[in-house]
Amino acid sequence: MPHQIVTIPCLSDNYAFLVHDKTSGATALIDAPEAAPILAELERRSWQLTHVLLTHHHWDHVDGLPGILDSHKAQVYGAKADAHRLPALDLALEEGETLDFAGETVSVMDVSGHTVGHIAFHFPDSKAVFTGDSLMAMGCGRLFEGTPAQMFDSLSKLAALPDSTTVCSGHEYTASNCAFAASLGEKNDDLAARIAAVEAMRATGHPTVPSNLGQEKHTNPFLRSADPALQAAIGMAGAAPVDVFTELRKRKDNF
Repeated sequence: MPHQIVTIPCLSDNYAFLVHDKTSGATALIDAPEAAPILAELERRSWQLTHVLLTHHHWDHVDGLPGILDSHKAQVYGAKADAHRLPALDLALEEGETLDFAGETVSVMDVSGHTVGHIAFHFPDSKAVFTGDSLMAMGCGRLFEGTPAQMFDSLSKLAALPDSTTVCSGHEYTASNCAFAASLGEKNDDLAARIAAVEAMRATGHPTVPSNLGQEKHTNPFLRSADPALQAAIGMAGAAPVDVFTELRKRKDNF
């Protein structure tokens, strides 16, 4: 059976996630921006944390971990390539490796770009992928360390997952990402509908994360660099998709 997923707002615009198995009681935390809201949610649900999965080393994804581990003796997992910058790991992972969470085989994906050593965790039975700051709702992470080609490859891996996949990303940036997508000038009914939906959700204080991968493929410009309509809108008709992605990321950085 798919596991229960809970979204926890943290800091000013971060999200952490809990994945819970009702049968065994196992509970995984994906990223630890701050301790208080995560501990409060665990206490409210009477859940004991058993796993912590870290996507990357940035402070707003790991700084809450010491306070959480004071109360929960969980095993900590993260990228082997990033182990020197992460909190102490019980298990360091590489792309292609898996871990077992309450009978579900979780796949590790290298999604470098935002940082080098960034990983994502795919829970295929639960139809969810935890992407940190790689693929985001209507956007992707800024390239602090990696190259456009690295991020393009990372997003291509994520886009190859089933359309039914729930994308659990690390920040509430969707409204600004929608504004950027609109600025590209493309005529796209799916995009217009998504922008309207996001505006309505934010107006009532509802989170826009998680999102649906199928919808991301139709509306997120960073997943659509091969789309002729988008290419034409930005004056790059027929260009290589990686070059279109590079241009989009440059424009977003200056937006």
